[in-house]
Amino acid sequence: MPEWPRFPNAPINEALLDIRAKLPAATDLARLARFQEGIRDRYPNRRERSTWQAGLELSPTGDVKVEPSTGGTDGYLFTTSDGRRVVQARLDGFTFNWLKPYDRWQTFRKEAKELWMLYVETAAPEKVSRIALRYINQLNIPLPMKNFKDYIRTTPEIAPSLPQGLQNFLMRLEIPDPDSGSLAIVTQTMAPPKGDTLSLIFDIDVIREQAFDPGSPDLWAAFDQLGEFKNRIFFFSITEKAQELFK
Repeated sequence: MPEWPRFPNAPINEALLDIRAKLPAATDLARLARFQEGIRDRYPNRRERSTWQAGLELSPTGDVKVEPSTGGTDGYLFTTSDGRRVVQARLDGFTFNWLKPYDRWQTFRKEAKELWMLYVETAAPEKVSRIALRYINQLNIPLPMKNFKDYIRTTPEIAPSLPQGLQNFLMRLEIPDPDSGSLAIVTQTMAPPKGDTLSLIFDIDVIREQAFDPGSPDLWAAFDQLGEFKNRIFFFSITEKAQELFK
């Protein structure tokens, strides 16, 4: 594996590690709440996590029927006192969020693994069906700027005969990795300029749909592969001029 550079001012706003899992029917919210017992000193705050779904049905005559909403509390979010780290213990899996400032993969992976093993002990998942890593980067580009390609190699193209000014854009790419069986969903957009700075959002979400034993080291070897795929996308996409922003 290549030795990727590490930046003192990394553009990572948030890193997220997600594991989807199937839990036994006996695992309920009361049991999930006990997850906090082993981490209360680091994650003292708790709040419920809720999801809701609703639907619309269109009849052949054009009538619209609103389906009743379904959902409710499906887990808990536990946060550190400073709010920079969040762990989700849900009835369908586990998520670990690390907000800026980010440290490094080894630190992020170590804490995520420790928390996951506590989740396994508490929730007793039967199997893992999907894993994902998501890194939301924000490149703060100084203005005036002539061309996005000075900073990032994959950009939207405007037909030459059209005005070349660009007020906003939203671009989504799905890039498969045949070697690992993973998929990267890359989203780029930009925030309105603030003062003399334009913020480019570079969101990389790498996913693998595969069954794993919850306690298997293969799970974490697969996360290492996802991390490597994410790094290739990031470092092969940015220019040397962009890297100067992070030093």
